Amino acid sequence: MRLRPTLLALLLGASLAASWPLLRAGDSAAQEATAYAEQNPFTLREVGRFSEPWAIAFLPGTRPGTSSALVTERGGKLKLWQEGGTSRDVSGVPVVVHAGQGGLGDVTLAPDFATSGMIYLTWAEAGPDGTAGAALGRARLVQGETPRLDGLEVIWRQTPKTTGRGHYGHRLAFSPDGRHLFLSSGDRQKLTPAQDVASALGKVIRMAPDGSGAAVWSLGHRNPLGLRFDPQGRLWDLEHGPGGGDELNLVEPGKNYGWPLVSEGDHYDGRPIPRPATRPEFAQAAVFWNPVIAPGDFIFCKCDAFPEWRGQVLIAALGAQGLVQVAITGSGAREVARYNLETRIRTIAERADGALFVLADKDDGRLLRLIPAKR
Repeated sequence: MRLRPTLLALLLGASLAASWPLLRAGDSAAQEATAYAEQNPFTLREVGRFSEPWAIAFLPGTRPGTSSALVTERGGKLKLWQEGGTSRDVSGVPVVVHAGQGGLGDVTLAPDFATSGMIYLTWAEAGPDGTAGAALGRARLVQGETPRLDGLEVIWRQTPKTTGRGHYGHRLAFSPDGRHLFLSSGDRQKLTPAQDVASALGKVIRMAPDGSGAAVWSLGHRNPLGLRFDPQGRLWDLEHGPGGGDELNLVEPGKNYGWPLVSEGDHYDGRPIPRPATRPEFAQAAVFWNPVIAPGDFIFCKCDAFPEWRGQVLIAALGAQGLVQVAITGSGAREVARYNLETRIRTIAERADGALFVLADKDDGRLLRLIPAKR
């Protein structure tokens, strides 16, 4: 990807200059572990089983009880899941680097999927001399007895490709108007490139749906594994901290989120990192966690099935092994509850009819539907 630092400089000049006076030490809130709810307000129903599932995208236009979805497996398979039936392999999927945190990643539908059939995929792609980097491609999904991808083209590549097996990020989110595609690009465990505007590492990238015009939207990110727009049309990311300091951020154009110069956590070997409050020029997290929750993904819940959660954030938590509920107030946030699922949860998704589903991580690999408990 050829970055456009000129655009970033304009955004930094216009956005940061205006926002710096608003960034004060203490704007972000620390969140320690909240006790799990005494009783979950739901039961879990297994509706599918996968190998190392990573992401899910529900397809439109299906009747209740007959919905279908695309599910990525980190080992490199794309599955077409049918409610009440089996899962079929989708052919035409790219070759992936399945090592460490790498593999087949996110999947999302084009805003005009109903007419175009276009989907978007991310994956870890091999480079020279044992290097790798995230890639983003799009293709047309052909359904039927033998589903396949037609015309797969790579529209963005994470540069530079590096050694190492972690922090690809590569979550996707379309803007509410469908005009722009946003992608989270992790720091690939290399730290300093997150502050280099000429590098794609440690950034949130904005581009057109065909991949053109890719430019840095924000920088200073570590490993963003969640990327969503809220009901107001604002972009948020959810990212892993180092030894502490997982964070939820309101991601605004031109802002610098500080990694690796500041963090609410420290390096895994115990070396301290200055705290964000010492550098007010950096954007503050809306909320951060010590100890960590190890987030996998999140949604802003419409929640027809769970009206008490409507408008709140639900986080799929790997380390916390369940769901973390967060309330948003303005540009701030606070955790309000946790729900114990007793397994690492990679992804959460809401179907068009308001039904909620989660994907358990790695070998557990179950697709679980949340059924409201009888009141």
